[in-house]
Formats: sequence, structure tokens, C-alpha cells
Amino acid sequence: MFDDRSPIYRQIADRIEDEVLSGLLAGDEQVMSTNKYAAFHRINPATVNKAFQQLVDDGILYKRRGIGMFVSPQAREELRERRRKSFFTDVVEPMVAQAKAIGIDLPELVARIDELGKR
Repeated sequence: MFDDRSPIYRQIADRIEDEVLSGLLAGDEQVMSTNKYAAFHRINPATVNKAFQQLVDDGILYKRRGIGMFVSPQAREELRERRRKSFFTDVVEPMVAQAKAIGIDLPELVARIDELGKR
């Protein structure tokens, strides 16, 4: 379930973010409690708490005192915008630079992307 690519708390946070983006978790929906999440995945509750706190700090989750954690109403749109920005920075910009370096001009690159998008 978890791998060694990044800390477990970050993998938990990423998984919850993915569930929000995909619509599995909607705005104002309650998420599993820290203890239930830890028991279900057989991990330390402190690790889950760290992930949840990171999501609260990032505005993805919010706490209702005495009730639990909930998905922020604007979480999906905020995540989409954040990931769109990182997609262009982390994927598109290096791809364009690499294409230029190996002699692929922009119209050829765009045509190929368009072709792939139609599949």
C-alpha cells in the first residue's frame, strides 16, 4: 500500500488529495478519523495526524471541533489549480526544452500532443 518513494504521511496526504480531485471525497464531506485511518492501514496514528495536519495547513481539510475532519468546500478547485501550475512547471516546460534540444519544433510537438489527445 505504501512505498519508499516518500514519507508515509505525504503518501496519505497525496492519496486524500487524489480522492478529492477525482470526486470520491466531496466538499464538506467528513473523512475517516485519524484513529480509524491508522487502524485500517495499520500505521501509527501520529503519522496519519501529520498528514491530516498538512492537509489542514494547505486548506484541503478543516476541523469541526468534537466532530472530525471535513473536506474544504473549495478543496477540489484549489487542488486543480495547484496541480495545473505544477504540471506546466514540472512537465510541460522540461518537455519543450527537451524537444528544442533534440530538434523538434513547436508545431510538430503540438501536432503530436493533439494526435495523442484524440486517442
